[in-house]
Amino acid sequence: VDRQRAVCLSILKRFGFDESEWRLDPTAHPFASNTGLGDIRLTTRYYPDNISPSLFGSMHECGHGLYEHGVARELERTPLCRGASLGIHESQSRLWENIVGRGREAWTCFLPELQEAFPQLKAVDRETFYRAVNKVQPGFIRVEADELTYSLHVILRFEQEQEMLSGAVRLEELPEVWNARMKAYLGVDVPDAAQGVLQDVHWSLGYVGYFPTYVIGSIVSAQIWQRALAATPDLPAQFERGEFGTLREWLRENLHRHGRKFTPKETLKKVAGTDAIDVQPYVQYL
Repeated sequence: VDRQRAVCLSILKRFGFDESEWRLDPTAHPFASNTGLGDIRLTTRYYPDNISPSLFGSMHECGHGLYEHGVARELERTPLCRGASLGIHESQSRLWENIVGRGREAWTCFLPELQEAFPQLKAVDRETFYRAVNKVQPGFIRVEADELTYSLHVILRFEQEQEMLSGAVRLEELPEVWNARMKAYLGVDVPDAAQGVLQDVHWSLGYVGYFPTYVIGSIVSAQIWQRALAATPDLPAQFERGEFGTLREWLRENLHRHGRKFTPKETLKKVAGTDAIDVQPYVQYL
């Protein structure tokens, strides 16, 4: 775990993590929070036999942190000092976790460092590692799902939220309905509630309706990436060198600094060039 944390911190620092204003702590379920623009708190979880959850969970939460940290300081202590919407917020976490974090270019830089921390990976070349962290394989856990099957986890939850609220499904029926849908949608048999209906903290926190924002965020992240790449075509080459500041500052200028000054649609137009959520860039990316 100590070596995982060290690698995660090294990656996050390249993204923009600053130890004078940021924290990274362990938790059961990854989340990001902040009490001010200069107090960004990230959490991730570690498994002794799998490094992917800590790596990509940390990158995901760092995307949230970069958004909050990038809001213009003159908006501090006002109602505008937040992200424009949950969907826009998740576009940032999904962008840094997946489009950046699971890309070949970033691992040109990161893989040697990971191999130094974990010598058992030294024989693994970049292409093999890239394919491994992008492997499409249905599983039980949403936050550890590959990008292709991820949205099915969200659809399942959104359907159940609607059924809970309408009364079509009683709360005590949720585990049974959940397990049946996981089998139907992903072809897996859920072994227990910890890997099933109880894996997320959202419903117990009252975040009913939150889950669709992850899919909205994934779609919007591809729209934003397309725009950023058009503005700076050599971003992938920069990632190979371990340089992520250009992308971070482009996002800060075009999105983060505005906070909640504009509606979500107005915000989307500023950063993606359109106020419409367009699925095509995401489909092409996948």
